[in-house]
Amino acid sequence: MECILFDLDNTLYSAGLEVFRLIDRRINRYMIEVVGIPQDEVEDLRRSYWKRYGVTMQGLMRHHGVDPEDYLAFVHDIELDGLLRPDPELCRALLLLPLRKAVFTNSSLDHSERVLAALGLAGAFEEIFDIRVAGYLPKPCPEPYHAVLDRMGVPASRCIMVDDAPENLRTAKDLGMGTILVGENTPAPWIDVAVPEAVGVPQVLGFWS
Repeated sequence: MECILFDLDNTLYSAGLEVFRLIDRRINRYMIEVVGIPQDEVEDLRRSYWKRYGVTMQGLMRHHGVDPEDYLAFVHDIELDGLLRPDPELCRALLLLPLRKAVFTNSSLDHSERVLAALGLAGAFEEIFDIRVAGYLPKPCPEPYHAVLDRMGVPASRCIMVDDAPENLRTAKDLGMGTILVGENTPAPWIDVAVPEAVGVPQVLGFWS
């Protein structure tokens, strides 16, 4: 294996910290306040767009003419102070990984940089690949995976994906990547190994040795 790709939100920090809940609320506010969607239609629309496109943003772009940059700036405008703090144990674990490391996320670059800084992980990764890497197409669509692998210059068979979303790992496995699920152990044939937290990733690399 040559490289390892880490998802960001709910992967490099615990989902229990509820950072993504703040983003979730901002998405609802955007749909109501900016797009003008009635509040009682928001949840059904979001479920529909997630099922069809992988993220709410794609549905809003396709059906409501939303500017993706305006959307990204609005929904990621959250306060991280008091929620995230430096994680020296995770930083040490990342340094132990004898592989090239990058972040691969459906979030924005600005949000990713702020999260990494809050966790004390600024500079821990070679590169950050955000939702823009394949024209705003999100994981689990295969296009951003291909784009990231091309940019890293490695074949899928020599890359590991770390994510908290089983469906994102399913695409990775379909392309030939190794897969590590972070969080609750969800048995699935496309998940190679699971760890409770990202800090445990170095301990399972032996699976590919």
